[in-house]
Amino acid sequence: MKIILSAIALMLLLAGCTADPSMGESKPQNDTVVDDNSGTTEPETYPDLEPISCSSIFELGIESVSTEQTDAVGFSVNYLIDKKYKDNLVWKSQSNGTSAIIKLTKGALISDVLVSWLNPNISHYYEIHVSDNLVDWQEVVVSGSSDPDSLIATRINFDEDGTGAITGRFVKFTSLGNELNDISDIIEIQVFGCDRTVTQNIELIDWYLSVPTDVDNNGKSDSIYENDLAGGYFDPRFFYQSIDAGLVFRTNVRGFKTSENTKYIRTELREMLRRGNKSISTQGINKNNWVFSSASATEQAKAGGVDGVLRTTLKVDHVTSTGEDYQIGRVIIGQIHANDDEPIRLYYRKLPNNSKGSIYFAHEVLGGDDVYREMLGSRSDNASNPSDGIELGETFTYEIKVVGDQLDVTISQNETQLAFERFDMSGSRYGSGNQYMYFKAGVYNQNNSGDSHDYAQVTIYDLVNTHN
Repeated sequence: MKIILSAIALMLLLAGCTADPSMGESKPQNDTVVDDNSGTTEPETYPDLEPISCSSIFELGIESVSTEQTDAVGFSVNYLIDKKYKDNLVWKSQSNGTSAIIKLTKGALISDVLVSWLNPNISHYYEIHVSDNLVDWQEVVVSGSSDPDSLIATRINFDEDGTGAITGRFVKFTSLGNELNDISDIIEIQVFGCDRTVTQNIELIDWYLSVPTDVDNNGKSDSIYENDLAGGYFDPRFFYQSIDAGLVFRTNVRGFKTSENTKYIRTELREMLRRGNKSISTQGINKNNWVFSSASATEQAKAGGVDGVLRTTLKVDHVTSTGEDYQIGRVIIGQIHANDDEPIRLYYRKLPNNSKGSIYFAHEVLGGDDVYREMLGSRSDNASNPSDGIELGETFTYEIKVVGDQLDVTISQNETQLAFERFDMSGSRYGSGNQYMYFKAGVYNQNNSGDSHDYAQVTIYDLVNTHN
């Protein structure tokens, strides 16, 4: 009797796994369906997709990845989508022409593929095909080649490097070796595009963005100024929209810096009160920058604003986990910058063995030393897990407010205040000496000693800057 019941249960289970054609959803790539007449199994099939039209670009979800040949021991194809970015977790193509097939969670308009090579300092060669159904493949990129530079990831933009954005659910990435041999080691592959239009609400005309490339070959990082930024600038290596209507800021350990005096790499917004009016200089006490109300009446009249508030809602997605102990897990998420010094640098830091991160800030005395204030947890290199800390991926809000020489910093979550600190800046001399201010927000990675592919990432959902 037990055997009969078990057989009936098994038959019901198989019947429940059979796709309902009216639902339009597909099962995982390796699933099979049962032919009730013959008892044999057939490979799952996928419907052809109607062309998708959308204007957003965000990272697409990946359901699975597979390869047409057996992986070498220790070099699983699954490392391509594990989000770990470790030197020892790579997929090694066995020979020239080896393919990895990426299955998206759903069909989408695919516009970009991002490839992180273990060795980015040589040229790697590849082809890319896209399919709706795993049967009919359309060639999108032929004889592709990466440009060796100081950045880890290669952006493959279908509009520039291929036949254009295309609707599909499967991406076949074929490795064709590199300039040294037939085998390329790949750390990660990401796919970008959209399946619908998503709108973010940050007013970018008030900012420019620093990114760690050097397109103009001037030895410094590039700046994306207000009009270009507000006009839809996008680069999946550093700056893109999230599927939940935020803006993603990402910075690797390596890349170009904003100046020779800067130690670390950033993808960071810089406040621009001129809002695209290039006749106003970026520097000086003028209508592009602001001053404290402790400054002279003459300086207040010349400035673009007096005192200020920066309120930012965000989540920290990832922090570094390699490098020197004093740098691991450390990132600046907001600042007030003066001529040369910083009245405040707001830090988030999560250590590898902790589940939560700490928040603290540094105040730099004009021409002097830093003074630190801990708000949630500790900034120590061996801090214990902060019971009042914030986890990666957990949304919170910070507010930086200046009135005269009074600096207020508030950390809140779901309209509940988690921490507050008031700091007296009257001895720091920012109200005198022709000092001008601007807010900064994004990712300023405070780690230059980790693995080159290690990174910090933040998603910002709301960013409001106001002045008197």
